[in-house]
Amino acid sequence: MSADTYDYVIAGGGTAGCVLAGRLTEDPTVRVLLLEAGGNDRHPFIHVPAGFAKLTSSKYDWGFSSVPQEHCNGRVIPLAQGKVIGGGGSINAQVFTRGAHEDYDEWALKYGCAGWSFDEIQKYFLRSEDNERLSAPYHGTDGPLGVSDPVNPHPLSKSFVQAGQEFGLPFNGDFNGDHQHGVGLYQTTTKNARRCSAAVAYLAPARKRPNLTVRENVTVSRVLLDGGRATGIEVLTPHGVETFRASREVLVAAGAFGSPKILQLSGIGHPDDLRDANVAVTHALPGVGRNLHDHCDLDVIYELREYQSLDRLNLIRPATAKAGLEYAAFRRGPLASTVVEAGGFSFGHAAESIPDLQFHFLPAAGVEAGVAAVRPGYGCTLNSYALRPESRGSVKIRSNDPTAQPLIDPNFLATDFDLESSIEGLRQSREIMAQSSMARHIKAEHLAGGLSVNTKDDYVKFVRAYGRTSYHPVGTCAMGVGDDAVVSPELKVRGIEGLRVVDSSVMPRIVSSNTQAPTVMIAEKAVDLIRGEG
Repeated sequence: MSADTYDYVIAGGGTAGCVLAGRLTEDPTVRVLLLEAGGNDRHPFIHVPAGFAKLTSSKYDWGFSSVPQEHCNGRVIPLAQGKVIGGGGSINAQVFTRGAHEDYDEWALKYGCAGWSFDEIQKYFLRSEDNERLSAPYHGTDGPLGVSDPVNPHPLSKSFVQAGQEFGLPFNGDFNGDHQHGVGLYQTTTKNARRCSAAVAYLAPARKRPNLTVRENVTVSRVLLDGGRATGIEVLTPHGVETFRASREVLVAAGAFGSPKILQLSGIGHPDDLRDANVAVTHALPGVGRNLHDHCDLDVIYELREYQSLDRLNLIRPATAKAGLEYAAFRRGPLASTVVEAGGFSFGHAAESIPDLQFHFLPAAGVEAGVAAVRPGYGCTLNSYALRPESRGSVKIRSNDPTAQPLIDPNFLATDFDLESSIEGLRQSREIMAQSSMARHIKAEHLAGGLSVNTKDDYVKFVRAYGRTSYHPVGTCAMGVGDDAVVSPELKVRGIEGLRVVDSSVMPRIVSSNTQAPTVMIAEKAVDLIRGEG
């Protein structure tokens, strides 16, 4: 086997790519190459839980943005995605939720994804997880991915949990158990008060293995094809173009924006999209880049009566220095917080059998790029989104230049159902925050733009003016058996041998939760499929 040939070449070193690299190299007889466009994950902000607030709109973010959104007043919406080893799992808020059991049953029943019902995929959630508090039947305790409770929940987060109960939500101590409905503190992908991304959990232990090679700061330009078979990957490096051969399989794991881009650059996709970008059609596959959807997030900011919130760390140096010393000495204090500490799941539509709204409470304001703030130390935030949107968008390459950003259209709020669901989430957010356990802390509500939101028309205007991404894009290389499916239930690209897609892009429909844990599960199952054991 020559130096530039491997058994498996993985395009993308994010959450799924790290899982693949870590698991596949457990077999010492196979050689694996992992390719990542970003750099390493050694920056301390990545590993300190509260550091995620510094990582959006940084060099660890791709800097993606949407095309002007037709149903959101023509706005161009920033779409932060990780460009670093570990991908989104290295820059996110570490919330650990899996979605409803019914999500996966629908994948199997409605979309023909045999083998993906909840009963069939649950073992992969358990295999991945090392939970500090919970165990069988819904949790694992000896997997690579550390999952823990907040080490010292902020008093405001506790007050939010009480307010949610006053609103009528039941207390829920495990959103990943028998059901999601309720309010409580989120478990997070942290271990010993440090981020436990897939890069930490899966890749770091594998780096010492001689059968793994990791290349950072390289841009995948296309999949190499020989007839109907994928044979390798071409990349752009600071030193020029390089190619790597895969004797067994090419595994594309570049996320919901990156994976369709790589396929399209390789001539695999909708013929119209390829011709528009001046790319020759190698294999017509109309579903590539279609079916993009994401949770549309809405934020409400509150000004507190007292100086107590975590956003004081943004500007007040003495507070930051004190927090740093406390974290270094005891792994506690504000820096040990993931900031997104509490939340819940509620019903927005009476006809739904499972919750269709999710909330995230932050004892801080202005944490994420583009989200409003108040006086440092005096802000908190509640965001909400509808869990099962109907709107569908697309990802298309704009040219045959691998370095060009793709045209990304989430098509937020394109249906009346999505608009009404978002309005209901916002309405419930405000009602929860008006309960006595939170109201006693609040001086004023601050809606973006200073809008007064009272009538139905006010709500419509606010939602269209301020809806944004929840960083959960999925679906652009959807698995299934229909004409629009890109990959089979075995994650093989239809019509091409030796090529699979393994990441959130294969979800035929978004899960009713955050998407990191489901992406880990997808990659764990993919390893069994690759080995012929799935």
